Amino acid sequence: MSYHCDFPIQRLTAMTSATDTLLNALEHCGMVEIDGLHAFEFALDEFDNLHIECMDGRAAKHWEFTPAQIQAATFDNSLQSWLITGDSGEHRLVCLGDVVSGDNDDDEPEDE
Repeated sequence: MSYHCDFPIQRLTAMTSATDTLLNALEHCGMVEIDGLHAFEFALDEFDNLHIECMDGRAAKHWEFTPAQIQAATFDNSLQSWLITGDSGEHRLVCLGDVVSGDNDDDEPEDE
């Protein structure tokens, strides 16, 4: 499976308006980029804390943000990204649209 393929720009950018909330943007994205790292593993837990996990080389990275931190996040229109402050400092978060692999062998028509 390869994640290195060309995506149409309209599928990459989930944010279109600074009036949207980060929570709303997260509900409509397939992947996030945090501080330049792409993360497919992100979720809200039962207490609405946001958890983001990814690999940076061989090192596993994990971020956690509270509901108050998510609500306080601000959208930077010029950079098309969110600025969120967590316990570990400020982070730049980009919500990316429906991301799919460029290797979709399952999409071939079946013989009837």
